[in-house]
Amino acid sequence: MSFDIPDDLYYTESHEWLAESDGTVRIGISDFAQDELGDIVFVELPAEGDDLDVGDAFATVESIKAVSDVYAPISGTVTAANDALLDAPEAINEDPYGDGWLLELDGDLTDDLLDADDYAAQIE
Repeated sequence: MSFDIPDDLYYTESHEWLAESDGTVRIGISDFAQDELGDIVFVELPAEGDDLDVGDAFATVESIKAVSDVYAPISGTVTAANDALLDAPEAINEDPYGDGWLLELDGDLTDDLLDADDYAAQIE
């Protein structure tokens, strides 16, 4: 099976993606991760202003198969949460890199992130 892995994003070994723009980092779960979870039926997100450290569980994603925590790949303060997912969690399945984003942080990318090629090699 082939998964969408945009070249302009960074990835983690735990299947989060990160996109940096103007000092803000948007985070979501990868196409591979949403496929593994199955149909997503519920999402719990942090509040704007919450401080996160690397490794903190910041979201819960519940699918018909499992409940999974999503972990902060970088430290920072939540500047936005995608509250549209509360009413339409299936957006993560339908558009994981677009409408299915989870949150934005005012953090900095770190050197231990994977580029698209490295992430593709990991999930093969």
